[in-house]
Amino acid sequence: MPAHPASRPFVTANFAMTWDARISTRNSTPSTFSSACDKRRLVEIRAQCDAILASAKTIAADNMTMGLPDEALRATRTKRRQAPYPLRVLLTNSGRINPQLRIFEKTFSPIVIFSTTRMPAATRQSLAPKADLWLHDSATVNLTEMLTTLRTDYAVKRLVCEGGSQVFRALLTAGLIDELHLTLAPRLFGGRTAPTLTSIAGQYLPQSTNLRLRSMEVIEGECFLRYAIRR
Repeated sequence: MPAHPASRPFVTANFAMTWDARISTRNSTPSTFSSACDKRRLVEIRAQCDAILASAKTIAADNMTMGLPDEALRATRTKRRQAPYPLRVLLTNSGRINPQLRIFEKTFSPIVIFSTTRMPAATRQSLAPKADLWLHDSATVNLTEMLTTLRTDYAVKRLVCEGGSQVFRALLTAGLIDELHLTLAPRLFGGRTAPTLTSIAGQYLPQSTNLRLRSMEVIEGECFLRYAIRR
């Protein structure tokens, strides 16, 4: 697999899903179906990265703060000359994001929001003191430009995408995912409209993506997989 371009961060993605490939319920409720071991793995992957990326919808649904609740991991980051907490990056094409979300109450690391000029003026005014705003003059955020900005303006060398499925699909389709961490939890959801890893089941990708298994571990019925994306 060729190295990712130096102009952008290395992008890894981390998801947990059921054995019928659902990453959430049809109502996008918080992902509580995986184990404490998986939650620990999520934090460890965060600790390896300079930034965490998630959609505004995912942040709201999971009531996320995108923190790192482990003092030892923060100390390790400091020894590596990283900030104690990763940069927090939010993505919303529509610009519809509630400035009162819990993430904005936590100031342990900077927040950067990528959106479009569709973001309402009142929302911009409310968010400006709380986050850096990068508004693209287009219908959707230019993902390649977003990653270049994170690399050049924020020195992000490694980024983890934590959702949702539409963000992952867009990055994958654009050839901007380098690695995938996947937890298979011993649960079955069903549901035609429950989101899969690449959005709603039945929506084909423009082209298939090949993966190369790098590691696999089974712990108490849960399967932890790590894949490299083949170019």
